[in-house]
Amino acid sequence: MRLETKRLRIRDLTEEDAGFVLRLVTDEAFIEYIADKGIQDIEGARAFLRDGSWTNPKRPGHGMFGLELRSEARTLIGIGGILYRETLDETDVGYALLPEFRGRGFAFEAAEALIGYGRSDLGAERIVGLTAPDNTASIRTLEKLGMRFERNVKMSDDDPGTQLYA
Repeated sequence: MRLETKRLRIRDLTEEDAGFVLRLVTDEAFIEYIADKGIQDIEGARAFLRDGSWTNPKRPGHGMFGLELRSEARTLIGIGGILYRETLDETDVGYALLPEFRGRGFAFEAAEALIGYGRSDLGAERIVGLTAPDNTASIRTLEKLGMRFERNVKMSDDDPGTQLYA
């Protein structure tokens, strides 16, 4: 998969991206707002990329992809993707950025392109956004994309609550 926006290249993640993934998934905000993936080292990151749901989705064309700057080849700044959530029977757009790239419009730019891809290439009529109730930056991005709060959902038994925007 490869998409381009004004400032980003959206591409498949590979095991070569393990260092970046380790840095991203061990970031405090990632753990707080998304999940603790339990990745502790570079080998764990490689295994996650090799065997995990980001790069091995159940539905073709879905998954998480690397977001890299077009101006600096191979400089990953975050992830973005289209995921099918079986527990909700919903397709959602997801994204996460390294701290130094947050607040600069990259999440919106990536999400907008990914929603277009999800609709045109994957045939998803409805694409939602999922976020923690206190993740104000993500809520702003979803609202800028034209989504509005629809309902609270539980992604798992231990989920304290996730907000669904559509």
